[in-house]
Amino acid sequence: MAIDRPGSPKAGGEMFDVTGGAGVATVPDAAGGSSTVVSSEAGIEMEAALPAVAPMQPVGSPEAIAIRDLDEPSGSFTGAVPQAEISLREGESAAKNLSGFSESDVREVDENFVRLLRTVRENRPHDDLEIIRKAWSFCLQQHEGQKRRSGEAYVIHPLEVGQLLAELKMDSTAIAAGLLHDAVEDTDVTSPEIAVKFGEQVAHIVEGVTKLDKIKFANREDHQAENIRKMLLAMVTDVRVVIIKLADRLHNMRTLKHLPVEKQQKIARETLDIYAPLAHRLGMGKLRGELEDLAFRYTDPYAYEQVSTEVDALRGEGETFLHKVVKELEEKLREHGIKGRVESRIKRLYSIQQKLSTQKIPVDQVYDLFALRVICNSVQDCYALLGLLHSIWRPVPGRIKDFIAMPRSNGYQSLHTTLIAPGGHQFEVQIRTEDMHRIAEEGIAAHWKYKASDNVTAKDEQRLVWVRQMLDWQREMSDPNEFMSTLKMDMYPEEVYTFTPKGKVVVLPKDASPIDFAYAIHTEVGNTTTGAKVNGRIVPLRTRLRNGDIVEISTQAGHAPSRDWLSFTKSSRARNKIKHWLNEHQRERAIEIGRKLLEREARKYKMVLSKYHEADYDKVASEYGLGTQAELLAGIGFGKYSSRQVLNKLEPGSTLAAEPVAPEGGVGNAIGQMSDAVKRVFFGKGSDSLQVEGQDDLLVYRARCCNPIRGEEIVGYVTRGKGVAVHARSCPNVQNLLYESDRRIQVEWSSPPAEAGAVKAQTYPVKLTVLCDDRTGMLKEFTAIISDDGTNIRSVDSKPTADGNAIVDFVVETVDVRHLNRLVLNLRKVPGVRDVHRVTKI
Repeated sequence: MAIDRPGSPKAGGEMFDVTGGAGVATVPDAAGGSSTVVSSEAGIEMEAALPAVAPMQPVGSPEAIAIRDLDEPSGSFTGAVPQAEISLREGESAAKNLSGFSESDVREVDENFVRLLRTVRENRPHDDLEIIRKAWSFCLQQHEGQKRRSGEAYVIHPLEVGQLLAELKMDSTAIAAGLLHDAVEDTDVTSPEIAVKFGEQVAHIVEGVTKLDKIKFANREDHQAENIRKMLLAMVTDVRVVIIKLADRLHNMRTLKHLPVEKQQKIARETLDIYAPLAHRLGMGKLRGELEDLAFRYTDPYAYEQVSTEVDALRGEGETFLHKVVKELEEKLREHGIKGRVESRIKRLYSIQQKLSTQKIPVDQVYDLFALRVICNSVQDCYALLGLLHSIWRPVPGRIKDFIAMPRSNGYQSLHTTLIAPGGHQFEVQIRTEDMHRIAEEGIAAHWKYKASDNVTAKDEQRLVWVRQMLDWQREMSDPNEFMSTLKMDMYPEEVYTFTPKGKVVVLPKDASPIDFAYAIHTEVGNTTTGAKVNGRIVPLRTRLRNGDIVEISTQAGHAPSRDWLSFTKSSRARNKIKHWLNEHQRERAIEIGRKLLEREARKYKMVLSKYHEADYDKVASEYGLGTQAELLAGIGFGKYSSRQVLNKLEPGSTLAAEPVAPEGGVGNAIGQMSDAVKRVFFGKGSDSLQVEGQDDLLVYRARCCNPIRGEEIVGYVTRGKGVAVHARSCPNVQNLLYESDRRIQVEWSSPPAEAGAVKAQTYPVKLTVLCDDRTGMLKEFTAIISDDGTNIRSVDSKPTADGNAIVDFVVETVDVRHLNRLVLNLRKVPGVRDVHRVTKI
């Protein structure tokens, strides 16, 4: 079966393995390239961030390296297939259902199903295979004649998902659900039918994975958010839902090349934003690593190739260095009687790109580009080995981390240290036990409750705590976009470990404040916080906490949260609790303001509001898509709706009876009376290209903090007295501003005028920063590229950096996002350019 693989021979995490220092093998990596393998005792696997290749037997000598092609990329869940006597039964063959396909294709599908059964038998020998056989027959029947975009039979997809689940050692129920996961969505089968044929558990899992295609949403973002919410809620009661969804996404990413380019980028971006972080949060390191590298290839092809090339240039020297270090370390292990196996790797491409982007360094300065992992028999051996390593090589201060004593929130445990070898080479070493290694690779799949034994330990349940917490905080968020932004923030936390005065450990996100700490203790403690002490000293509430800090919170009854807290809180729990409190109190105030504005407007037109009943207001509210009178009054108070328009809806024609004495000072009236010319004078050139859904009397302007341009995803925020501020959805201020869902409003880019061909296109100023080599002629090349693209340059500023590079800032005029992306791509192609990025604020 032909499936999509990452396309560069330079990509992927490398694996090196030496057995007794005698043998080396080269195996394909995630991109179809080669990786050298070495092993101390029992083969190797990759780091937690890297998917692993099944252990390979070393061949030949260090000088004779054999290369052979594998069907699966590095990081896929490959494993030895047991040779149990398992074969097809009547009705299980794909022959009838794959009409139009060759005999070899049919034979391959049948062989893959037998391979699936053998994998299940090997990993879970006591599981009943009948439900899997039954599900496969049903899958063949329902998907008969269906094809994927690639032209291959559709049944290949659920079969590959089932194989991934089998390699994760999932039970028969999960694998049956994996084979059926598209049945409800893509065929006429219903969830009740699945329940009748396969039981309630299978039906519940399939329903959790099925997307909400039958419900119409206002936009794609809301649709995506509700699908994710539905999956996560189902996951709370059965974690198999999300594991199947991750396996489904992994196979889709492997075959992504068959889709149109725009769809590729959308799916890849969603994978990086949601599914890879979700795999990380659940501790599934192998799966997360492959998802990231596959998505990276489509989201930024140029950076993918550039990093691949730079890593490839360092490959030879890196392999030689790692072979030498592995051999030396194995000798020391034997000498000191420590049993363990040694692995080595070169860091994954996406992880490297993340370091390059955040630290602005070249590839050869990534400190953990080369790494070793030693898997020991016991925790005691892990700590003994850490001391041994520090006696052999000099450790780098600040790079020693003990995740065994203090595990990460996703259950990951290891000792990390960065060492310097003779010659100045830095490399990282991770030390863990076999159990820790399995958890780092498989995460929640290694500790879930649906094991052969029904005995669920407290440790197993602890690994589902984060999943259950999601059920709590999602109840407070009715807005899909807020739900998604909070989810993204919560799925990829870098943690700091702090303590209460009594010694209890409180794990918080990196750069968390005492406010985060207070809310982690209790909501009421957070709401009434007035001050904090860190390590015995009084500190400001915006102080960033560090590992080991002892934090003491001061509270006062009646004290309330401040909106300013949102600017420095980092944990999703704290932010949600603050937003919830502010929402409740802001809403009460807005209702009161709305009532007063409506009464004031009514007096101008000599209307008596007392004659209208609640049902009258509810009817007007429904015309705005609202449910109650309170929501309508809140909308008026926030400035989202015009009080004059509401009065006219209560009594049509009432506001036309007489001209009001003076215009109202609020958004709804004063702005509505301004001419388009006045709007342009006060609010700038960009307002003509934006429009508010269903409103014609609100001023619209581009927020200066992010300067959105045509083609970007945007969101509107009703400001008091200034109109509607339009922000890019990616703007960091959006998270702090838009917690008040009543003040969010739907905005969109207006359609270009019909005579657009005769009128100069609307342009937007954008600032680009280029980090490059400081060499003669560089600025000339940049300006030539921009000029040749027909782009106007408003300003240029360049300055050298301390490390011999240069930073060049351009302010250029762009037409839309596509124009900007094309310009950035062309600038990146100039030799010597390290990075090009957009600065949102000019």
